[in-house]
Amino acid sequence: MSSRYANTWALVRLNLRHDWLKIFLWIAGLAGMMASAAAKFEGIYGTPKAMASIAQTLKTPAMVSLFGPFTATPPFSSAVIYGAEMMVFMGLFAAMMNVYFAVHATRAEEDAGTSELILAHAVGRQSPLLAAIIELVIINGLAGVLEALGLQAANMPGASATGSWLFGLGLAAFGFMFGTFSLLFAQMVSSARASTMLSYAWLGLLYVARMGTDVQNPALTWWTIFGWIEKMHLYTANVWPPVWLMLGLSAGVLLGAVGLANARDIGAGLVEPRTGRSKASRFLQGPLMLLVRLERTSTMIWLIGLFVLGAAYGSIFGTVGDLVKSNPMLAKLLGSSGVAAANRAVVLGLANTLVVIFAVVAAVPAISTLLRLNTDERKGYLELLHAAPVSRLHLFLSHAFEAVGVGTLALALGVLGMAAAGNASMTTPISLARFMRGFVGYWPALLVVCGLAALLVGLLPRLQALIWVVPVYGVLSMFLGPMLDFPKWAERLSPFGWVNAVPTRAVAWPTFAWMTALGLGLFGLAYVSYRRRDLTMN
Repeated sequence: MSSRYANTWALVRLNLRHDWLKIFLWIAGLAGMMASAAAKFEGIYGTPKAMASIAQTLKTPAMVSLFGPFTATPPFSSAVIYGAEMMVFMGLFAAMMNVYFAVHATRAEEDAGTSELILAHAVGRQSPLLAAIIELVIINGLAGVLEALGLQAANMPGASATGSWLFGLGLAAFGFMFGTFSLLFAQMVSSARASTMLSYAWLGLLYVARMGTDVQNPALTWWTIFGWIEKMHLYTANVWPPVWLMLGLSAGVLLGAVGLANARDIGAGLVEPRTGRSKASRFLQGPLMLLVRLERTSTMIWLIGLFVLGAAYGSIFGTVGDLVKSNPMLAKLLGSSGVAAANRAVVLGLANTLVVIFAVVAAVPAISTLLRLNTDERKGYLELLHAAPVSRLHLFLSHAFEAVGVGTLALALGVLGMAAAGNASMTTPISLARFMRGFVGYWPALLVVCGLAALLVGLLPRLQALIWVVPVYGVLSMFLGPMLDFPKWAERLSPFGWVNAVPTRAVAWPTFAWMTALGLGLFGLAYVSYRRRDLTMN
């Protein structure tokens, strides 16, 4: 038994030495963001009037769908408001951090051939998996402790040591749970890309399930797994059982992952890819069609996922835009026409928030496709293409067209899903053209993000992963910016911060024009840089 896990701690040290900078950046980013936000909350929501106002806002169906139900009772405190606004949001980032490190330490190492080299030495057959588990425990434990200490140092009114430690350790347990899901998926499929896709699909499915139950029937949220994070009632009851549930489920999933790892070969998955055709299709001609073919599965998942996400959010428009139900007295004062106009304004305001989400999510497959140009080069996958009469321009444009095309379709389907489900749930529908303002308004921002990714691919290939800061900061500035009173210039550090409040307002065509020109210009500079540099070699 012990020989199967021989030299596990040597692998743990190797993993930590290899990943220390990424671990530092992730933990510093999460813990720093939590502490800095907590320090500002007293200044923003320091008065009873401000706290009562934000508490009323958090009880609206729109905010419940985003952050979960607000169950605290007066008198409110800054800490209670902070916990309600930040827990679900930070849980998403904790889950994404764990998905990355779990896949990176297991399936990605197998894809690169590193695991095979390691196992050729005096290393146990299951040592890499156990080392990955230990690394996740260390990362989440360190993150949870630093987050709790940061919250205590912020000294928010109404905060307690118990609540702060529950916040930090609850996030750690939540993130670790999703890391174990990724370890399980890594044993099932045969590539890092597939395991990452499965992990994010599972995360998205649970998030959508939580959103639906929170709005319709919060008691059912216990069954969504994701909803456990909001059942801790931070800085009020401080309930610990959800943390034990997360750790218990994590243990069960890890047992399954270890069992599956014993049943498969290195480099293979339990779900084997289908056998290809004996002859290539006549449509499979050139780098673009080859890339489309290779990306077809992930592309379909992203497109279907965005449409389902849009439809899931749109399905609550009937509840969100029902002023008669949520505020009967105000509805009587406004009259039927006033109520219809107010309902419409509420729905369009929520739609503006949702389109930001769709744009950021749509940027993920687009960025991944552009980064693949260097990744495949480094792995030697493009050697045959480079040996053929295929120009660098042809190869670059193939990745650019695929990236922008998939991002555009994903954004459009997210808005269409939202519009279709929203109009089906509302008594007074809103025209599709009005909803599509969101697509038109945010498309140039998506193009700029793709242009920045392409520029890093061409100019600084070793630092291309830095592009992920752009969509992450976009989410933080657009969602937390208004809550934390960000200055306008801070919001506009992200391309998404330049877009006006579509679809509530009309598209700002001057902004559309210069952002489109900027995006195309970035692609031009990216190609010049890509053409002038050497190939990226392993």
